[in-house]
Amino acid sequence: MIESGGSDPPTKHLHGAASVPTRSNFKRKKQKKSLREQMWNVSGNTRLQLSPPVHKPNQMSWHPQYRSSKFRHVYGKPASKENCYDSVPITRSVHDNHFCAVNPHFIAVVTECAGGGAFLVIPLHQTGKLDPHYPKVCGHRGNVLDIKWNPFNDFEIASCSEDATIKIWNIPKQLLTRNLTTYRKELVGHSRRVGLVEWHPTAANILFSAGYDYKVMVWNLDTKESVIANPVRTITCHQDVILSMSFNTNGSLLATTCKDRKIRVVEPRRGIVLQEASYKGHRANKVLFLGSLKKLLSTGTSRWNNRQMALWDQDNLSVPLTEEDLDGSSGVLFPFYDPDTSILYIVGKGDGNIRYYEVSTEKPYLSYLTEYRSYNPQKGIGIMPKRGLDVSSCEIYRFYKLITTKSLIEPVSMIVPRRSESYQEDIYPPTAAAQPSLTAREWLSGMNGEPIMMSLRPGSELLDAQPLPPERLLSKSVVQASPRPLEPVAQLATEDGQTPCSRPEEKAPKWATEQKLEKSWLTNGFDVFECPPPKTENELLQMFYRQQEEIRRLRELLMQREVQTKQLELEIKNLRMGLGHF
Repeated sequence: MIESGGSDPPTKHLHGAASVPTRSNFKRKKQKKSLREQMWNVSGNTRLQLSPPVHKPNQMSWHPQYRSSKFRHVYGKPASKENCYDSVPITRSVHDNHFCAVNPHFIAVVTECAGGGAFLVIPLHQTGKLDPHYPKVCGHRGNVLDIKWNPFNDFEIASCSEDATIKIWNIPKQLLTRNLTTYRKELVGHSRRVGLVEWHPTAANILFSAGYDYKVMVWNLDTKESVIANPVRTITCHQDVILSMSFNTNGSLLATTCKDRKIRVVEPRRGIVLQEASYKGHRANKVLFLGSLKKLLSTGTSRWNNRQMALWDQDNLSVPLTEEDLDGSSGVLFPFYDPDTSILYIVGKGDGNIRYYEVSTEKPYLSYLTEYRSYNPQKGIGIMPKRGLDVSSCEIYRFYKLITTKSLIEPVSMIVPRRSESYQEDIYPPTAAAQPSLTAREWLSGMNGEPIMMSLRPGSELLDAQPLPPERLLSKSVVQASPRPLEPVAQLATEDGQTPCSRPEEKAPKWATEQKLEKSWLTNGFDVFECPPPKTENELLQMFYRQQEEIRRLRELLMQREVQTKQLELEIKNLRMGLGHF
């Protein structure tokens, strides 16, 4: 019998009835939930008003986390085996130098030689295995420590040696058939071995040398003497061995590092120290001017012997702007800076990788991009001038790694990935041309000149460093309409009548009158029609591809000339019509 009037539901006595949902249970739960929400809102409103939301530090702000850069995806592309230089006897010297110098025509490498010092000069297109009896440039009585090509003459190179002399060599245009022992000039002034040589970046025939006698000497090569014993200036501010030298853009300042681990900024004409860094936290080994940024970058070691690089203001060397530890290796770090793209490359001796950073004028000054990695360690490194790069493949820098373990020289191209095959104006701004802006006498008298600029676009003209006067503008417009060579080369005439591309033994070369026409056949820094005949199938294929490239380039050049001709014809027609009205 079921009793009525109780407080419990009528289904209380049934087994499992409590778990069966009913309409009353749903209504009761809904009422409790609404009541709970009302109580929470009433009691929590004041709490929310008293504690506003706080922005967490790790929360993403509207500022981008990474810098936007068109060079973020730059990658290193090593050359194939056929395009490397194999069986090259690279020097075993432990001196901390590059041991390699490159220009659009040749690659020079310091090599081993019995009974003195020597280096090899190999045409850039002559890749593959090197003949063991290949001729050398030899004339030093001691090991060669440094070599540098003249930036305004691709056929002139300077070398310094342990025999305390510097020699200037003229490299013939044709291939060497025997050892070259006749030098053009010899500079005798240092009392101990000479470890560094540097050409002035804007003045012709000015050479700097640094020796183990703690002296930096300035030489004027614009003389008739074959042996020069007296430099025009001797800088004696260093107290130990000079480890590196670097010029600013116009060559008015010289930065040096010394074995006393100090960085000095020197006025090279007077030999006066303008700035000196005595910062104890960074022991500098190499130093480099960063273009026109008015900053210096040095590589060295920290207090804990970690490899380190530091950025400095060239007007205040008391404390570095920033420091960055790289690793704990012991090899010397070689810095290279590309002022056109503001990219800094760090190459370690004995390393296989190449790090690169983007440099800016604001903090953070150095932005890490990425690195090129390889298992082959480099003993030395060479760099190609910008005018020798392959712009059709978007190449912005090229290294030549000296790999002693394989007796190999491996080119590594830094490439910006682009889909378009047209000329990329944004990654190729005007760059320094192979033409000086000052003579040696002008620079020694106190004048400074900015580098003469050129465009890397095929068929382009030299860009003047300074604006032309009005009376020269008309003549320049007429000159620009005439055919010009693809790669402008400095037309420097020395007192003995030689030009940069002339052979030392010829006063008036037969091809001098056709120099402009002959330069138009240059592709990738060499003459297509004066190469040695191919000996292997690979060389034959390379020659075929080069000729195809040359044909394509000549077609583009011909189209440009046709457009210029039509423009000139239209201008002449307009002038005649204008004169007819009068």
